[in-house]
Amino acid sequence: MRVTVVGAGVVGTMHAWQAVQRGHEVVQIEREAEARGASLRNFGLIWVSGRAGGEELETALRARELWEEIGGRVPALGFRANGSLTLLRTDLERAVAEAALARPDAAARGYKLLTAAEARAVNPALRGSFEGALYCERDAAVEPRTAQVALREALSKSPNYTFLPGREVREVTGPGTVRDDHGDVHHADAVVLCTGAWLGGLVKELAPDLPVRRVRLQMMQTDPLGEALPASVADADSFRYYPAYGGEALDRLGDGQPQAPTAAAHRMQLLMVQRADGGLTIGDTHEYEHPFAFDTVEDPYDHLTEVVEGFLGRPLPRIRRRWAGVYAQCTDTGRVVHRQQVREGVWLVTGPGGRGMTCSPAIAETTANELGW
Repeated sequence: MRVTVVGAGVVGTMHAWQAVQRGHEVVQIEREAEARGASLRNFGLIWVSGRAGGEELETALRARELWEEIGGRVPALGFRANGSLTLLRTDLERAVAEAALARPDAAARGYKLLTAAEARAVNPALRGSFEGALYCERDAAVEPRTAQVALREALSKSPNYTFLPGREVREVTGPGTVRDDHGDVHHADAVVLCTGAWLGGLVKELAPDLPVRRVRLQMMQTDPLGEALPASVADADSFRYYPAYGGEALDRLGDGQPQAPTAAAHRMQLLMVQRADGGLTIGDTHEYEHPFAFDTVEDPYDHLTEVVEGFLGRPLPRIRRRWAGVYAQCTDTGRVVHRQQVREGVWLVTGPGGRGMTCSPAIAETTANELGW
């Protein structure tokens, strides 16, 4: 088959990977010189721990398998099965963790409840104040700023793969056929639009009632920590944002332990992962109301710094970068991604939200299976 993939973010690149691995001829078109959206502006976390039970968890677990498999073939992805620790400071937070351990799918996630001493044995850099941790063995990480480039370099070794950067697809001109802004027409058996948070233009024309919204977040990265942070780290505010933790224990946490004002105002959680160079990627916030601000604000960064320094028991290294990103998220509850045929031979795949980096290999595999690749 001939396949055209529009978009070179992680979802698009995983679709190209699936198609090439199945022996098809692939043209991948990207409007920028390189992908610059949410695929780069994230933690690089393969985050199984908080996923909703059922389809979402199954997708995340399958994606985790695929990430490890692809990482073995493409070492530059920086895949590492590092696990995660959600640090607990109060009895109400511990109760949410204990409820998670009682889930029927707890073993599949690799949940364990650790004492503070056991958590420090996993992550010796955590010398600050906390009472225990929920450990998730199945969580992992890759390097988000280089993963797509590494995948594309691997794809480029195949004679069946062509990458066309700096082109924007403007029009569907027929079954499986699109025209770009250079005037070139690309014929294929299947076109997959993986345009991320770009929901205007052609996407809006093809799918005007798309059940997808855009979400903005702020993050930062430090200079090297100077020591290893072997497992990724979250705080208990993350319980409030991941569906796996819903229930009576979370309701009691919400009633009895409100978030700090800054965290509540910016819908915040702490997620932290160490990069290959030793620096820490730290975030994040959630902004849903349009139009989004064009600038970043300092209060969330101050809050995150305070929380992290409390867990590390030491000052953070110098902040090297701050940034904002926007991703597309399904508004249909329970859907992992929005996958829709928008014209004959043309499919739109968008809206994985904060699940994009985690689930992209399995999302692409499902698309390939459903389209009969």
